[in-house]
This record gives sequence, C-alpha cells and structure tokens, in this order.
Amino acid sequence: MFYNIICSYIHIFDAKVGIFFHISKFICIFLQKSRSSCICHYFFVPLCPNSIYMAKLLIIDDERGIRNTLREILADEGHDVDVAENGKQGLEMARAKVYDLIFSDIKMPEMDGMEVLAKLKGEKDEEFSSAETPVVMISGHGDVETAVQALKSGAYDFLLKPLDLNRILITTKNALESKNLRQETKQLRKKIIAKGAQMIGESAAITHVREIIDKVAPTEARVLITGQNGTGKEVVAHMIHEHSARANGPMVEVNCAAIPSELIESELFGHMKGSFTGAVKDRAGKFEQADGGTLFLDEIGDMSLPAQTKVLRALQESEITRVGSDKAIKVNVRVLAATNKDLQKEIAEGNFREDLFHRLNVIPIHVPALNDRIEDIPLLVDYFSAQICEEQGIARKNFEGSAIKALQAKQWTGNIRQLRNVVERLIILGGAKITKEDVEAYA
Repeated sequence: MFYNIICSYIHIFDAKVGIFFHISKFICIFLQKSRSSCICHYFFVPLCPNSIYMAKLLIIDDERGIRNTLREILADEGHDVDVAENGKQGLEMARAKVYDLIFSDIKMPEMDGMEVLAKLKGEKDEEFSSAETPVVMISGHGDVETAVQALKSGAYDFLLKPLDLNRILITTKNALESKNLRQETKQLRKKIIAKGAQMIGESAAITHVREIIDKVAPTEARVLITGQNGTGKEVVAHMIHEHSARANGPMVEVNCAAIPSELIESELFGHMKGSFTGAVKDRAGKFEQADGGTLFLDEIGDMSLPAQTKVLRALQESEITRVGSDKAIKVNVRVLAATNKDLQKEIAEGNFREDLFHRLNVIPIHVPALNDRIEDIPLLVDYFSAQICEEQGIARKNFEGSAIKALQAKQWTGNIRQLRNVVERLIILGGAKITKEDVEAYA
C-alpha cells in the first residue's frame, strides 16, 4: 500500500509539494527502525543532512510555492539556502555572495533565467566570480531546444516541472561534487606550479626558519615575514599555507607595492558597480577570494594608511565592506604578511600603523640574506642547475669546486633571486663543466 501511495505522488506539483514532502518524511520516520529497513529508502535519496557537506545555495523562482518548497527540501539536507523572487534580485545576490550552487527558473518577470545565466557565466575575468558556480535551470515550459540552449550557455543541468524529488537531490549532490572536483584540480595545479618553490639549505639560519614554520603552520596565528628582497619570503608563506589546515583552501597573493594606492582598497575589499569610474560591475576583493584559505599580503610596508585602517578592521572583526557599499561581509581568512622594510622605523615616521603592526606580528619570521648563509650556496647551485637544465632541455652541467668557492666569495645583494639568474647565465654561456674562469667571466 505504501508503495502505491509513494509512487502515485512521487512528483512535486507546485505548492502541493510541501505537503507531500512533509508526509513522505513522516512516513519515513514512522517506519524507519534502521536506515536500511525504511520502505521509502528504496524510492528516495536518503534525507540525511550529512550525506553532502553543507553548501551555500541560491534558488531564483517567481513562484513562491516552488521557491519555498525547494528551500525546505535543501535546507533539510543541511544546506544554507537563500531565495530570490526574480532574476534581477537573484543576480544581485549572486554577485554579493559566493554560492556553491544556483537553481534558476527560466520564465520570470523583469529578467528571465537565460539572461541571469548569461550574466553569471559572462563574468570570467573575475578570479573568484559567479562564473565558477554551477547553475541548474528549471522550467515548466521547456522543450529540447530550450534545454540545449541552456546547457550550451553554461548551465550544469536542466530540470522540468513538475519537479522530481530524487532528481533534485541527485542533481544537487552531483553539482556540488563536480564543483569540488574542479576546485581540487585547481589546487593541485597550483601545488604543481609551486613545487619548485622549496626552501633549499642546511645552514643553522635556514634550519631555524624551518623549525618555526613547522610549529606555526598548523595554527591560525598571523605571521609577519621580514627579510631583504629576493630572500624567499613568498616561499615561507607558501610553506606555511601548504602545511596548514587551510591547505585545501585558496592561497591568494597580493603585491601591495605593485598596486596603485587609489586601487588597493578595491583590490583587497572589492567594489560595487558604479562606485568609481571604471567599476562597470560588482567585484569580489582578495579577502573574499581567500575565504576559507590564506591571504598573503606581500610588501605590506608599501600599503597606504587608509588601506591599513581597513585591513586592521578586517583583522579585528573578520569582516570587510566593499568600496561603494555599507554592507558588511563576513570572511574567514588567515593573513600572512611580508615586507623588506623596517616597520618599527616606518611607525616612527608615521608611515605605518602601530596597531596593525601588532596585529600582524603575532609570529615574526626573519628570512636570512644569502650573504649570511653562504654555506647553502653549493646546495642552491645544484638545485638551480638541475631545474634550469630541465627547463632549457639541455644536458645537466656540473660546477667545479673552484667555481662554487668563487660564487661563495661574491656579495649577493639580490640574494636567492640573483644567484638563480647567475646560475642560469653560467649554464647558457659556460662550457660543459662550469669553472672558476666561467664565474669570473659571467657572474
């Protein structure tokens, strides 16, 4: 009998879906002595909140019954669900908040679902935009042509009304898994690219740096990395991130010295459309892009005082406000900072906020100059030689002992970066074996 009842009402019919959904849940709970013994288990995807991780979902539909019912179904699965009653509102919400999955009806007033889809997928110039969010299109008037057009426009899937409960839950599960897989692939690519960025050396100075990294990486403590240009401060930041609990999250880097002072706030905190000349659409800043991961503020000593004030607030309250907006956005970010400047001197001269310095300087790490660790030069030369020969597609070249000693005798004002350039020059211009004479001629 239960089989006939359930099969008769397995589809969701607009507003009546809420009633059926609650009845089916009641039947499942009433009969379920164990998960495997539930009759409904054989016909429905299990309504288990832990079956999929909690995700941020957005439902865009002008029919209140369907909108609210979908919200109840997906919220019951453990997800955080927002709703929008038209395309325009849904687009604004998708730009203001990062969602893991969006459901959108096609036929809506003001802005239909296909236009919403086109605008969402068109934001591909953003590093962290809604273009990456899977969108499932819903229609009660769909045909094959509409479905094909939606999929070609970038939709993840196309669902027809009346909606099927199994299809909703399975599509949600598959879309979230697909998004996670794409994110993991991106992270793996980043790790492969960053694989060459290793801390080479066995000197006491560099061993001490490694020991601090091992202790601080698993924590959530902020770290201020100091040292001359070219010493490898960014390598330290990457090592901290890769050995932290946030390793699977994004690692977002900002070179504060390379961004004009009038644009640094927009770069860090994002902006709203029309907030300044050239702001043609809403944009998420680096803090939002790094949500759940690590934000590396390189050369923070060059940041303007107004931007420092906003960074301080972000660190204190774990929230930011986009340029041109008064709405606070919560962010979960670990901040690492680096500078080649003496920040204590900058504070005394009024160029850097003392309160921000203390917020950042929870764990200080000083990266030694190459002149202070010349005993590491043989290992560095060997590492760079193997790396460069592989990149150039040439046979491995070895360095004579006299060549290494000649390199150790030089002054390395450009540090590791300068050494690598010299090694590359010697490999290209030197003989089959790099000699002292080659060093004197080309280094």
